[in-house]
Amino acid sequence: MRILIAEDEKDLNRILTARLQAEHYSVDSCYDGGAVFDYLAGAEYDGLILDIMMPIMDGITVLKKLRSQGNQIPILLLTARDKIEDRVKGLDAGANDYLVKPFAFEELLARVRVLLRKPSEVQNSCYQAGDLEVHVDSHEVFRGGKKITLSGKEFALLRYMIQNQGIVLSREKLEQHIWNYDYTGGSNVIDVYIRYLRKKIDEGQETKLIHTVRGAGYVLKAEL
Repeated sequence: MRILIAEDEKDLNRILTARLQAEHYSVDSCYDGGAVFDYLAGAEYDGLILDIMMPIMDGITVLKKLRSQGNQIPILLLTARDKIEDRVKGLDAGANDYLVKPFAFEELLARVRVLLRKPSEVQNSCYQAGDLEVHVDSHEVFRGGKKITLSGKEFALLRYMIQNQGIVLSREKLEQHIWNYDYTGGSNVIDVYIRYLRKKIDEGQETKLIHTVRGAGYVLKAEL
């Protein structure tokens, strides 16, 4: 999952980025409201953590502009203002959630997990494809009841594929959702990680779940 952080307090921005990366999210960050639109124009993000008090363009203005453009990216507002009317203003402008500074990072992480759930996940945080189970909250993976250990990037790739099971995903689209702008690896990185996943998920299994679509990319599905 790929997250954009817009927070002008550089120390907090750095800490948030590090904590989310430690939880295996791909993270980009900026320090003013105006830069948000440049990042969103250049990549697809699953969520936006948006500070209200920022230079160039404040968070509420950014939020209103995004919603007026029809952009429904999930947004978590951060602010030092704790008055009820401030929270209502942010939620009425289209925010999905609101967190007042200072906050515990454990609460932030919990709110991010909820923020990034699709509507179908609200009651069930486990994705299934055939006998494969991917638990998004605990980061546990099972195939036929047997636990599979994945690295952070392997899990992020599998999670994105199973969230979009049945949909052919190009290498570029997969790469955009797993790595941030700082990544400088080789162009075949997705192919490498697909091989890792196939070895752990499909090797020795009668039914293969990860399929190559020649000239288009990869798809995860239980049926051929």
